[in-house]
Amino acid sequence: MYAELEQVMAYSIDSKKFTEALVQNVTGKKSSSGVVKTARYLKQLYGLNIQDPLFVAFHYFWKETDAHEKPLIAFLYAVQQDDLLAESLEVLQKVKPGEKAAIELFEKIIEKYHPNQYSANTSRSMAQNIASSWKQAGFIEGKVKNIRTEPVITYRVACFAFLMAYLYGNRGDYIWSSIVVKTLCLPESKLRELAMECAKRDLIQYQYAGSVTAISFTKLLSKIGIDGNKN
Repeated sequence: MYAELEQVMAYSIDSKKFTEALVQNVTGKKSSSGVVKTARYLKQLYGLNIQDPLFVAFHYFWKETDAHEKPLIAFLYAVQQDDLLAESLEVLQKVKPGEKAAIELFEKIIEKYHPNQYSANTSRSMAQNIASSWKQAGFIEGKVKNIRTEPVITYRVACFAFLMAYLYGNRGDYIWSSIVVKTLCLPESKLRELAMECAKRDLIQYQYAGSVTAISFTKLLSKIGIDGNKN
């Protein structure tokens, strides 16, 4: 749904009239059922509710990030809302860069968490859609071979992931183990490097000493205009 999200965000980024964007069919769907279906999926994955602290943060980072970073933050946001996407992280954790992330691996994960729930055809279609989502985010490439790749994770993308984990109630080292941060597919050492870079840019407050990690977002949350108490 990234292409549709991009159109909605482009239409509403300043006015914040996301519901109006859906009603106006800015995604260009050719049928009323298509409009309804698209609106339902976008609301399911992104909420599009400017009163929700999570979406407020997403809206802020959408404005702050470059074009190549937006698919990543969109995917990170969706992972928190979609159980199938979150479960599929296991595939990316097992497949090394340069190896094939076969559709069958995604099918096996679906069956693992949802045994006998879907027909073979439905499971195949879902697996293909999941792989396509990872591909749009830059973790897989190739039209047929689906080769595992490593996208460039910038400090802005990492900061967004850290903030999402924080808003979901994770603190200290638990931030590294949150689903959204694990989706970055980076070792803890690299996550800490990115956290330090974010701190240098005054985006977060980060301390690590004596095996104790402290991460907070006092200044950033104040700038965005949210209280950070969502759990």
